[in-house]
Amino acid sequence: MQKHLRIMASAAFVVSIAAQGWAQDQTEAEAPTVDTVVATVNGVEITLGHMIAARATLPQQYQQLEDSVLYDGILEQLVQQSALAQLFEGELPARVTKSLENERRSLTAAEVIESALADAVTDDELQALYDRQYGDIDPAEEYNASHILVETEEEAQAIKEEIDGGADFGATAREKSTGPSGPNGGDLGWFGAGMMVPSFEAATIALAVGEVSSPVQTQFGWHVIKLNETRSAEIPTLDDVREELSNEIRQGAAQAAIEEATDKAEVKVPAELDLDPAILKQTELLE
Repeated sequence: MQKHLRIMASAAFVVSIAAQGWAQDQTEAEAPTVDTVVATVNGVEITLGHMIAARATLPQQYQQLEDSVLYDGILEQLVQQSALAQLFEGELPARVTKSLENERRSLTAAEVIESALADAVTDDELQALYDRQYGDIDPAEEYNASHILVETEEEAQAIKEEIDGGADFGATAREKSTGPSGPNGGDLGWFGAGMMVPSFEAATIALAVGEVSSPVQTQFGWHVIKLNETRSAEIPTLDDVREELSNEIRQGAAQAAIEEATDKAEVKVPAELDLDPAILKQTELLE
Protein backbone atom coordinates (compact mmCIF):
# COMPACT_ATOMS: atom_id res chain seq x y z
CA MET A 1 0.00 0.00 0.00
CA GLN A 2 2.76 2.40 0.91
CA LYS A 3 4.63 1.46 -2.26
CA HIS A 4 1.47 2.13 -4.27
CA LEU A 5 1.10 5.56 -2.65
CA ARG A 6 4.73 6.38 -3.37
CA ILE A 7 4.22 5.44 -7.04
CA MET A 8 1.12 7.62 -7.22
CA ALA A 9 2.93 10.50 -5.54
CA SER A 10 5.84 10.16 -7.96
CA ALA A 11 3.48 10.11 -10.90
CA ALA A 12 1.68 13.17 -9.59
CA PHE A 13 5.01 14.95 -9.21
CA VAL A 14 5.99 14.11 -12.79
CA VAL A 15 2.62 15.28 -14.09
CA SER A 16 2.95 18.47 -12.04
CA ILE A 17 6.42 19.21 -13.42
CA ALA A 18 5.27 18.44 -16.94
CA ALA A 19 2.27 20.71 -16.49
CA GLN A 20 4.48 23.52 -15.23
CA GLY A 21 6.80 23.08 -18.19
CA TRP A 22 3.83 23.08 -20.59
CA ALA A 23 2.47 26.24 -18.96
CA GLN A 24 5.88 27.90 -19.21
CA ASP A 25 6.16 26.92 -22.88
CA GLN A 26 2.70 28.31 -23.50
CA THR A 27 3.58 31.56 -21.70
CA GLU A 28 6.78 31.93 -23.67
CA ALA A 29 5.01 31.12 -26.92
CA GLU A 30 2.31 33.68 -26.22
CA ALA A 31 4.61 36.47 -25.07
CA PRO A 32 3.75 39.54 -27.15
CA THR A 33 6.27 40.85 -29.68
CA VAL A 34 6.38 43.78 -32.06
CA ASP A 35 4.80 41.48 -34.64
CA THR A 36 1.85 40.49 -32.45
CA VAL A 37 -1.27 41.32 -34.43
CA VAL A 38 -3.68 43.51 -32.48
CA ALA A 39 -6.21 44.02 -35.28
CA THR A 40 -6.74 43.50 -38.99
CA VAL A 41 -8.51 45.89 -41.33
CA ASN A 42 -9.73 44.17 -44.49
CA GLY A 43 -6.98 41.64 -43.93
CA VAL A 44 -4.23 44.23 -43.39
CA GLU A 45 -2.46 43.67 -40.08
CA ILE A 46 -1.91 46.25 -37.36
CA THR A 47 0.75 45.05 -34.94
CA LEU A 48 1.77 45.83 -31.41
CA GLY A 49 4.94 47.36 -32.86
CA HIS A 50 2.86 49.84 -34.85
CA MET A 51 1.09 50.89 -31.66
CA ILE A 52 4.29 51.24 -29.62
CA ALA A 53 5.89 53.36 -32.34
CA ALA A 54 2.78 55.54 -32.55
CA ARG A 55 2.75 56.11 -28.80
CA ALA A 56 6.43 57.09 -28.78
CA THR A 57 5.74 59.97 -31.17
CA LEU A 58 2.88 61.45 -29.13
CA PRO A 59 3.37 64.86 -27.46
CA GLN A 60 4.29 64.59 -23.80
CA GLN A 61 0.89 65.75 -22.54
CA TYR A 62 -0.80 62.82 -24.27
CA GLN A 63 1.74 60.32 -22.97
CA GLN A 64 0.57 61.17 -19.45
CA LEU A 65 -2.86 59.66 -20.12
CA GLU A 66 -3.84 56.33 -18.59
CA ASP A 67 -2.48 53.30 -20.41
CA SER A 68 -5.96 51.95 -21.16
CA VAL A 69 -7.05 55.27 -22.66
CA LEU A 70 -3.94 55.49 -24.82
CA TYR A 71 -4.21 51.87 -25.95
CA ASP A 72 -7.82 52.26 -27.08
CA GLY A 73 -7.19 55.66 -28.65
CA ILE A 74 -4.08 54.60 -30.59
CA LEU A 75 -5.71 51.39 -31.83
CA GLU A 76 -8.78 53.30 -32.98
CA GLN A 77 -6.61 55.84 -34.78
CA LEU A 78 -4.56 53.15 -36.56
CA VAL A 79 -7.70 51.29 -37.58
CA GLN A 80 -9.22 54.48 -38.99
CA GLN A 81 -6.01 55.38 -40.83
CA SER A 82 -5.74 51.88 -42.27
CA ALA A 83 -9.33 51.93 -43.46
CA LEU A 84 -8.83 55.33 -45.09
CA ALA A 85 -5.48 54.43 -46.63
CA GLN A 86 -7.01 51.38 -48.32
CA LEU A 87 -9.45 53.65 -50.13
CA PHE A 88 -6.67 55.50 -51.92
CA GLU A 89 -6.33 54.76 -55.61
CA GLY A 90 -3.63 55.69 -58.07
CA GLU A 91 -0.12 56.95 -57.39
CA LEU A 92 0.72 58.80 -54.19
CA PRO A 93 1.45 62.49 -54.77
CA ALA A 94 5.03 63.71 -54.48
CA ARG A 95 4.28 65.53 -51.22
CA VAL A 96 3.65 62.12 -49.65
CA THR A 97 6.41 60.11 -51.30
CA LYS A 98 9.04 62.78 -50.66
CA SER A 99 7.92 63.13 -47.05
CA LEU A 100 8.19 59.37 -46.59
CA GLU A 101 11.67 59.39 -48.11
CA ASN A 102 12.71 62.23 -45.80
CA GLU A 103 11.29 60.42 -42.76
CA ARG A 104 13.05 57.18 -43.65
CA ARG A 105 16.33 59.02 -44.22
CA SER A 106 15.99 60.88 -40.93
CA LEU A 107 15.16 57.79 -38.88
CA THR A 108 17.94 55.75 -40.47
CA ALA A 109 20.47 58.51 -39.85
CA ALA A 110 19.32 58.68 -36.23
CA GLU A 111 20.02 54.97 -35.85
CA VAL A 112 23.59 55.52 -37.05
CA ILE A 113 24.00 58.33 -34.51
CA GLU A 114 22.59 56.11 -31.74
CA SER A 115 25.16 53.45 -32.60
CA ALA A 116 27.93 56.05 -32.43
CA LEU A 117 26.70 57.18 -29.00
CA ALA A 118 26.34 53.70 -27.55
CA ASP A 119 29.86 53.59 -26.10
CA ALA A 120 30.71 57.29 -26.18
CA VAL A 121 30.33 57.98 -22.46
CA THR A 122 32.90 56.14 -20.36
CA ASP A 123 34.23 56.80 -16.87
CA ASP A 124 37.58 57.82 -18.35
CA GLU A 125 35.96 60.28 -20.77
CA LEU A 126 33.83 61.76 -17.99
CA GLN A 127 36.81 62.17 -15.68
CA ALA A 128 38.95 63.73 -18.41
CA LEU A 129 36.25 66.25 -19.34
CA TYR A 130 35.60 67.05 -15.67
CA ASP A 131 39.32 67.67 -15.11
CA ARG A 132 39.50 69.98 -18.13
CA GLN A 133 36.51 72.03 -17.06
CA TYR A 134 36.82 72.06 -13.29
CA GLY A 135 40.28 70.80 -12.37
CA ASP A 136 42.15 74.11 -12.54
CA ILE A 137 39.49 76.68 -11.68
CA ASP A 138 39.72 78.81 -8.57
CA PRO A 139 36.55 78.94 -6.48
CA ALA A 140 34.67 82.16 -7.14
CA GLU A 141 33.86 84.50 -4.28
CA GLU A 142 30.23 84.78 -3.24
CA TYR A 143 28.64 87.51 -1.15
CA ASN A 144 25.76 87.67 1.28
CA ALA A 145 24.45 91.22 1.60
CA SER A 146 21.47 93.28 2.71
CA HIS A 147 20.38 96.65 1.41
CA ILE A 148 17.97 99.49 1.99
CA LEU A 149 16.53 101.05 -1.16
CA VAL A 150 15.11 104.57 -1.26
CA GLU A 151 14.37 107.14 -3.99
CA THR A 152 16.84 109.94 -3.22
CA GLU A 153 20.46 110.32 -2.21
CA GLU A 154 19.41 112.51 0.71
CA GLU A 155 17.21 109.74 2.13
CA ALA A 156 19.99 107.21 1.67
CA GLN A 157 22.52 109.44 3.38
CA ALA A 158 20.20 110.01 6.33
CA ILE A 159 19.72 106.23 6.67
CA LYS A 160 23.48 105.69 6.50
CA GLU A 161 23.93 108.12 9.38
CA GLU A 162 21.23 106.34 11.41
CA ILE A 163 22.96 103.00 10.91
CA ASP A 164 26.33 104.50 11.83
CA GLY A 165 24.65 105.88 14.94
CA GLY A 166 23.62 102.39 16.07
CA ALA A 167 20.26 101.81 14.40
CA ASP A 168 19.57 98.16 13.54
CA PHE A 169 20.02 97.59 9.81
CA GLY A 170 17.28 94.96 9.46
CA ALA A 171 14.71 96.95 11.42
CA THR A 172 15.53 100.07 9.42
CA ALA A 173 15.17 98.14 6.15
CA ARG A 174 11.76 96.82 7.19
CA GLU A 175 10.66 100.33 8.06
CA LYS A 176 12.11 102.39 5.20
CA SER A 177 13.24 100.27 2.25
CA THR A 178 11.07 100.47 -0.88
CA GLY A 179 12.59 97.32 -2.39
CA PRO A 180 10.93 93.88 -2.36
CA SER A 181 13.51 92.65 0.17
CA GLY A 182 12.47 95.32 2.69
CA PRO A 183 10.01 93.15 4.64
CA ASN A 184 12.79 90.59 4.99
CA GLY A 185 15.17 93.10 6.55
CA GLY A 186 16.78 93.87 3.21
CA ASP A 187 18.34 90.40 2.96
CA LEU A 188 19.46 89.59 -0.61
CA GLY A 189 20.89 86.16 0.12
CA TRP A 190 23.99 84.83 -1.64
CA PHE A 191 25.11 86.06 -5.04
CA GLY A 192 28.22 85.90 -7.19
CA ALA A 193 29.92 88.10 -9.75
CA GLY A 194 27.64 89.26 -12.53
CA MET A 195 24.41 88.69 -10.67
CA MET A 196 23.94 92.31 -9.56
CA VAL A 197 24.14 95.55 -11.52
CA PRO A 198 27.79 96.71 -11.81
CA SER A 199 27.68 99.69 -9.43
CA PHE A 200 25.93 97.65 -6.72
CA GLU A 201 28.34 94.74 -7.16
CA ALA A 202 31.42 96.97 -7.08
CA ALA A 203 30.28 98.67 -3.88
CA THR A 204 29.53 95.32 -2.23
CA ILE A 205 32.91 93.82 -3.13
CA ALA A 206 34.70 96.85 -1.71
CA LEU A 207 33.12 96.36 1.74
CA ALA A 208 34.57 94.45 4.66
CA VAL A 209 32.25 91.96 6.37
CA GLY A 210 29.89 93.88 8.66
CA GLU A 211 30.63 97.23 6.98
CA VAL A 212 27.86 99.50 5.63
CA SER A 213 28.34 101.43 2.38
CA SER A 214 27.79 105.06 1.58
CA PRO A 215 24.79 105.67 -0.72
CA VAL A 216 25.11 103.81 -4.05
CA GLN A 217 23.06 104.74 -7.09
CA THR A 218 21.57 102.26 -9.58
CA GLN A 219 18.69 102.49 -12.03
CA PHE A 220 16.43 101.33 -9.19
CA GLY A 221 17.27 104.20 -6.84
CA TRP A 222 19.73 104.73 -4.00
CA HIS A 223 21.04 101.87 -1.87
CA VAL A 224 22.69 101.53 1.49
CA ILE A 225 24.44 98.15 1.49
CA LYS A 226 25.67 95.95 4.31
CA LEU A 227 28.00 93.02 3.60
CA ASN A 228 27.00 90.20 5.92
CA GLU A 229 29.34 87.40 4.90
CA THR A 230 31.56 86.06 2.13
CA ARG A 231 32.48 82.55 1.05
CA SER A 232 34.18 80.65 -1.74
CA ALA A 233 31.73 79.01 -4.08
CA GLU A 234 31.85 75.23 -4.00
CA ILE A 235 33.27 73.54 -7.08
CA PRO A 236 30.76 70.90 -8.21
CA THR A 237 31.79 67.27 -7.89
CA LEU A 238 31.82 64.89 -10.83
CA ASP A 239 28.53 63.41 -9.67
CA ASP A 240 27.00 66.90 -9.55
CA VAL A 241 27.71 67.49 -13.24
CA ARG A 242 27.70 63.92 -14.53
CA GLU A 243 24.56 64.33 -16.63
CA GLU A 244 25.71 67.66 -18.05
CA LEU A 245 29.12 66.26 -18.99
CA SER A 246 27.57 63.09 -20.41
CA ASN A 247 25.37 65.17 -22.69
CA GLU A 248 28.37 67.18 -23.81
CA ILE A 249 30.28 64.00 -24.67
CA ARG A 250 27.29 62.63 -26.58
CA GLN A 251 26.92 65.87 -28.52
CA GLY A 252 30.59 65.77 -29.43
CA ALA A 253 30.36 62.13 -30.50
CA ALA A 254 27.27 62.85 -32.60
CA GLN A 255 28.94 65.80 -34.29
CA ALA A 256 32.06 63.74 -34.96
CA ALA A 257 29.96 60.97 -36.51
CA ILE A 258 28.15 63.46 -38.73
CA GLU A 259 31.37 65.10 -39.89
CA GLU A 260 33.10 61.77 -40.51
CA ALA A 261 30.21 60.42 -42.58
CA THR A 262 29.89 63.64 -44.56
CA ASP A 263 33.64 63.91 -45.20
CA LYS A 264 33.79 60.33 -46.51
CA ALA A 265 30.70 60.73 -48.69
CA GLU A 266 31.00 61.68 -52.35
CA VAL A 267 28.80 64.76 -52.51
CA LYS A 268 28.11 66.34 -55.88
CA VAL A 269 26.12 69.52 -56.44
CA PRO A 270 25.57 70.33 -60.13
CA ALA A 271 27.66 73.40 -60.92
CA GLU A 272 25.15 74.60 -63.49
CA LEU A 273 22.29 74.49 -60.99
CA ASP A 274 21.31 78.03 -60.08
CA LEU A 275 18.13 77.98 -58.03
CA ASP A 276 16.46 80.87 -56.29
CA PRO A 277 16.28 79.85 -52.57
CA ALA A 278 12.70 81.12 -52.52
CA ILE A 279 11.74 78.11 -54.64
CA LEU A 280 11.41 76.12 -51.41
CA LYS A 281 8.17 77.98 -50.79
CA GLN A 282 6.60 76.58 -53.96
CA THR A 283 4.75 73.68 -52.39
CA GLU A 284 2.62 73.44 -55.52
CA LEU A 285 5.55 71.62 -57.15
CA LEU A 286 4.72 68.65 -54.93
CA GLU A 287 1.22 68.33 -56.30
